Amino acid sequence: MNYTLKPHINKQLFRTALLICSMIWFLTACTKKTIPRNDNPSNPADSTVVLDTLPSFNSPSGITIDAAGNLYVADYGNNLIRKITPAGVVSTFASSGNQGRIDATGTLASFSRPTGITADNAGNLFVADAGNNKIRKITQAGVVSTFAGIDTTGAVNGAGNVASFFDPLSVAVDPSGNVYVADAGNNLIRKITSAGVVSTLAANDTTNNSTAPELNNPTGVAVDAAGHVYVANYLNNNILLVNPTGAVSLFAGTGQQGADNGSASSATFYLPNNVALDAAGNVYVADGINNLIRKIATDGTVSTLAGSGMAGAIDSTGVNASFNGPAGLIVDPVGNVYVADSNNNLIRKITPAGVVTTIAGSGLQGSKNGVAIAYRNKRQIKNTFKNNLNLLYRPKPK
Repeated sequence: MNYTLKPHINKQLFRTALLICSMIWFLTACTKKTIPRNDNPSNPADSTVVLDTLPSFNSPSGITIDAAGNLYVADYGNNLIRKITPAGVVSTFASSGNQGRIDATGTLASFSRPTGITADNAGNLFVADAGNNKIRKITQAGVVSTFAGIDTTGAVNGAGNVASFFDPLSVAVDPSGNVYVADAGNNLIRKITSAGVVSTLAANDTTNNSTAPELNNPTGVAVDAAGHVYVANYLNNNILLVNPTGAVSLFAGTGQQGADNGSASSATFYLPNNVALDAAGNVYVADGINNLIRKIATDGTVSTLAGSGMAGAIDSTGVNASFNGPAGLIVDPVGNVYVADSNNNLIRKITPAGVVTTIAGSGLQGSKNGVAIAYRNKRQIKNTFKNNLNLLYRPKPK
């Protein structure tokens, strides 16, 4: 007797086969894979990298370096403080990632929109915790405490536990341990002694006959060994100099929006976001909207160290490289400039000769730790531009 399969049995077999194929495809797709690296193909040991180890950032806005060569990043969008060792390992140094103001150790602590970061000679970190209107301190052991600032906005001076700030965005520390703050919302430059006492170093002169330049949303500070403070004066498109007595003078920039190089008195900037100093006294500027890293030499000459001016993530030399919303800057003892390339979610390095490389970040928003190798394809870079968080536009708080 001949039997034939009924139509519904044929359908059942088909569905079963389809399900098995789907499961095989899913398991294969979920298996960890390696992808080719394009940074050193001549080295067989460097030929592949596990995708899951690629670290990621979310609008990094501040960066500093300690005496051992470790980089620390204020990872603004993740509410984290990240660490990058000289060997290229990225880890979370402090904070849970949850927005908050908890003082604790390591990942038990919390921050809110950490924007600026600096390190003292002992390796302590100071963080401009903008969302909390506080300056936080992190020891080498990762213990987080509130160095200055209370839970409300204001411009009160005094001991750290009574002083107040309004949107502090950048910090710098001098060799004596004094911390300087770009108190953007108050249009002030504040000074905190090593004992935690807060005072106002510089404020706008409101007298009618004043000729001093105006502080207008200062977003970046750097300090030299003599106590001179350099200020990225964001909304006025210039760089100011504050001497140790608090007198404010114009250091570079006409105040007009632009990207003109030349003498300090004729150069132009476009919403300069941050500043850094090298050992020789040269000043570097994260020229945010221009997507440039500018250099102001000790003779006052302004030039472009790196960047084409077009938003991008190209590693190259000088004006052939590109950035997207560069924010934090720091210079190491031999003159390398490290950049928190905020809208690219990358950490970049510029040699004194202007050679730009990416040292950490996948280009995608995230908070992964791992080996600091950048693998970026065109799709990743395109997605980065779509999902950026614009740290550069900081309207004056009301």
